Amino acid sequence: MQKPVIVVHGGAGTWKPERRKMGVAGVKEAARTGYDVLKRGGSALDAVETAVESMEDNEVFNAGLGSSLTIDKRIEMEASIMDGKTLNAGAAGLLKDIKNPVHLARIVMENTDHVLVVGQGAEKLAELFHLERRKPFTELRLRYWQEAREELSRGEIDYLQKLKKLLESRSHLFDTDTVGAVALDREENVAAATSTGGYTLKFPGRIGDSPLIGCGTYADNEAGACSATGIGEVAVRLVLAKSVCDLMRNGRSAQKAVESCIVLVNKRIRLKESIGLIAVDAKGGVGAAHNTRNMCWAYMTPRRSKPKAALEAKIVLETSWESANL
Repeated sequence: MQKPVIVVHGGAGTWKPERRKMGVAGVKEAARTGYDVLKRGGSALDAVETAVESMEDNEVFNAGLGSSLTIDKRIEMEASIMDGKTLNAGAAGLLKDIKNPVHLARIVMENTDHVLVVGQGAEKLAELFHLERRKPFTELRLRYWQEAREELSRGEIDYLQKLKKLLESRSHLFDTDTVGAVALDREENVAAATSTGGYTLKFPGRIGDSPLIGCGTYADNEAGACSATGIGEVAVRLVLAKSVCDLMRNGRSAQKAVESCIVLVNKRIRLKESIGLIAVDAKGGVGAAHNTRNMCWAYMTPRRSKPKAALEAKIVLETSWESANL
């Protein structure tokens, strides 16, 4: 077993040239800050929260400060966190101006009897705990929103069609970046956290996979931990993070588990460029795979003196278990 270990992602999708260098630097920093917590003897739970907060504070990522805009130019953020030791979890959604949504998710987990709180209730909870606020409205996300709206105004897509058809016809319009982290600490406890602003032009009130336990985030000491990124509806329909953990529970390594679940997406949903996954198994194995053009991610283990980061992991396009050699 190798421990401690942390893996982070800054989002799957097509990373535009102007964001690539900053994205790689950002996931390196997130991995380093999270690993520093683990190295000092901190918990996996503290490490994933710290790592995700680092990315929420970096406008290059679609979470916190860099959140995407809805069709009517609103901000609606969401996040979740889960403790693999206790199976306790917390999540928050429809957040307008919370500086660090993942911290509010942890407050939900540790200070309420609930798992998911959204909208006015989440805002009230933030007031009670005096959470810091900021306007997560950046020029970069406004430009992406304007580009997408221009395509809509030219009649190139009909927004009133079902979401699946919209995504299939113009999937490049959607910034599906999400940030997340998974970790294994010295006490062999795992944890996972995920945070996002959703995708550009989403309908107001939409809830994605990031705050849904088992879909975008899952952690269990008996299996491992997983965080998903991409089109949330895909992860929701397949309960994807839990599916990865179930495979690890049954003996798959973290890498084989994430690859297997990307094959599952390709086979059952058949939506191109839709999902990325990171995972850590109970032995400290690292996993990362996606069916998108890019996934910005990084990891640290005791064998590394600095974070390893890349814009790609294992790209899986197969639709059958046999062809993927899984």
